[in-house]
Amino acid sequence: MSEPVLIERKGAVQWITINREERRNALNEEVVRTIERAIAAATEGGEVRAIVITGAGDKAFCAGADLAKGTQGFAFAVDFSRPKHYIVDLFKRLEECTLPVIARVNGHVMAGGFGLLCACDMAIAADDIRIGTTESRIGLTPMMILPYMMRILPPRKLQEMCITGEQFSAAEALEWGVLNYVVPRAELDAKLDWLLSRITDKSPTAIRLGKQAFHAMRDMSLREALEYAQAMVPVMSSTEDAKEGLAAFQEKRAPKFTGN
Repeated sequence: MSEPVLIERKGAVQWITINREERRNALNEEVVRTIERAIAAATEGGEVRAIVITGAGDKAFCAGADLAKGTQGFAFAVDFSRPKHYIVDLFKRLEECTLPVIARVNGHVMAGGFGLLCACDMAIAADDIRIGTTESRIGLTPMMILPYMMRILPPRKLQEMCITGEQFSAAEALEWGVLNYVVPRAELDAKLDWLLSRITDKSPTAIRLGKQAFHAMRDMSLREALEYAQAMVPVMSSTEDAKEGLAAFQEKRAPKFTGN
C-alpha cells in the first residue's frame, strides 16, 4: 500500500505530495498530520529554503475532506475531549512556518483543498484547473477554511462561491488574486522552477522575519503596524544576513547568506 503523503527533498526545496490520486488527493487525518509534521521538519536544520505542496497525478490538487462511505465525514466530526481540530493545527502550522510555501496546483481544487491553497504563501496553477467551495451542495458551508478565504478573495466573490457552490476557472482565480501565476499545463514545472530560483537564493533570515511581520501586521491597525515595523528595523538590521547583504552590495559581489 502506497504512502498517503510523499516527502522528497529536491535540492533546497522540500516537496510534499498528497499521494491519494484514486481519492482525488482528498484529506483525512493521516494526510493532514503527515503534512503538518513534514512542514515542521523542513524548518529545522536550515537546509531547506522553500516548501512545495502538490497532489499526485494531474486531475486534482486536493478535493478537500474525504467523504467516502465509512469515513464519517472526518472534517466535520468533533472530538470534544480535544481543544483543537487537526485541520486547525495544520493551518496554524502553515501560518507559523518560517519558510515560503508554494502550492503547485496540478489539478482541480475543491472545498478544504481550496483552504489549503489559500493557506500557502504563493500558488502556481495549470490553466485548465477548476476551483470551488462545493460544501453548500451537501448542506454545509466551508466554515473551517473561511478565515483564509476571507483574507484572499474579494468579499462578494467569496459570498457567491460559498452560497452557490459553483466552480470557477484558473483565469478567474488569477484575476481575484488567488493565484500568482497561471500557465499551460506543460509549463507548470518550468514556471515553478523559475519562481523557486527567485526564492532560494535570497536571505532565509529576511524571509523568516518578513513572513513573521506580514502575518503580524495583517491583524494590526495601521498605527500598531507602524510601531511594530519601527521596532523590527533594528532587529532585522543586526542579523548576519543583513550585514552580509550590505557588504556584498558595497563590494559588488553576490551575497553568501547563512540564514543567521
